Amino acid sequence: MRHVTPVSNLAKLHEVELSQRILEMARAGVYRESLFDTFSGVASKRQVRAAIATAKQFGLRSNPALRDTDLGTYYHIDPKQYDSFQTLLASAISPVSTDDVATRLRKLTEAVQILVRVSGGVAIALLLGGSLCVLNGKLTLAATIWSASLAVSLVWMLQKLLVGSLLEG
Repeated sequence: MRHVTPVSNLAKLHEVELSQRILEMARAGVYRESLFDTFSGVASKRQVRAAIATAKQFGLRSNPALRDTDLGTYYHIDPKQYDSFQTLLASAISPVSTDDVATRLRKLTEAVQILVRVSGGVAIALLLGGSLCVLNGKLTLAATIWSASLAVSLVWMLQKLLVGSLLEG
């Protein structure tokens, strides 16, 4: 049995996620108003209605005999259609990367090193650009460029401080 994340912990649910949760709730049976109440903090009624329509394509069924005047339509699932949906869903999920963890970590380290080098290079380029402006007599422009150089240098030093051990070696 899969663990279901409590709805209160979710910032926002997309229609597919809502449909999946509705199908999970409908395994035991659920009324329409209960769905609206459950997802009220993370989805509008319009989004829940759209998710119900999507879930109907994957096994959600209504039972007119159990309709309640206050709670609305009673939903349950068609187990056969739901199981085929779960099989389809499982086969559609693929890993983000086929690389092993060590290769992904190496690539991440290289990317971080490049980012730090680029910010250092930009700081140096701005410093040189400001110096050229001084030589050409454009002091206001030089001060502006040196201020930008200082800001980028601070970002570069912060990056080096935070990344520290990744850059060694």
